[in-house]
Amino acid sequence: KDVQKEREPHVHLSKEEVKEKIQSYNSSVTDKLKMTLNANGIYTGFIKVQMELCRPITVQSSQSQGRCDHSNNETAFYLPDGCINTLHISSTNTVREVIEALLKKFFVADNPAKFALYKRCHKEDQVYTCKLSDREHPLYLRLVAGPRTEMLSFVLREHETGEVMWEAFSIPELQNFLRILDKEENEQLQILKKRYAAYRDKLEEALGGVWKPG
Repeated sequence: KDVQKEREPHVHLSKEEVKEKIQSYNSSVTDKLKMTLNANGIYTGFIKVQMELCRPITVQSSQSQGRCDHSNNETAFYLPDGCINTLHISSTNTVREVIEALLKKFFVADNPAKFALYKRCHKEDQVYTCKLSDREHPLYLRLVAGPRTEMLSFVLREHETGEVMWEAFSIPELQNFLRILDKEENEQLQILKKRYAAYRDKLEEALGGVWKPG
């Protein structure tokens, strides 16, 4: 089970310290996702974000990109568990910008304010999680922790608000949620019908064997 961890303070690194850490980072990389230091001191690199979403997301088709109105080109569905996405970002990108870029990359039409980015760390057989503030810089956290995801990984979740704030969703989103629930209900109903039909057949078969003349 995840344990909430207090946010660690951001330590300012000099340009020389950043250069040394990037060299150390790149020497430990095993997946070719290295960092690059630019002349202006800004560095770029990759982070992987695991999607752990409990509610369905609304995806917009490429034909309707840029429109403000909701249309039939929007579809709501659940993301599969363990879905991981890779983003190329810079050291100046904030958590909020990373969330917006991640949603834009996959044409997610939901409001970015509904989501939060967490960091997950492993220490002494315990898993710690900490919600990141909108102004933190994920690539800096990646650089300091090193490339090993067991030392640090990023997770996208919905905001933990207790009960779902349904008023924050648009009418088309709510309608899509209802369609998903209806579909899941029908699927479960068909599974139950098949299960009990098979059970009934076995009972009738057993009864026929008992009463069959010898």
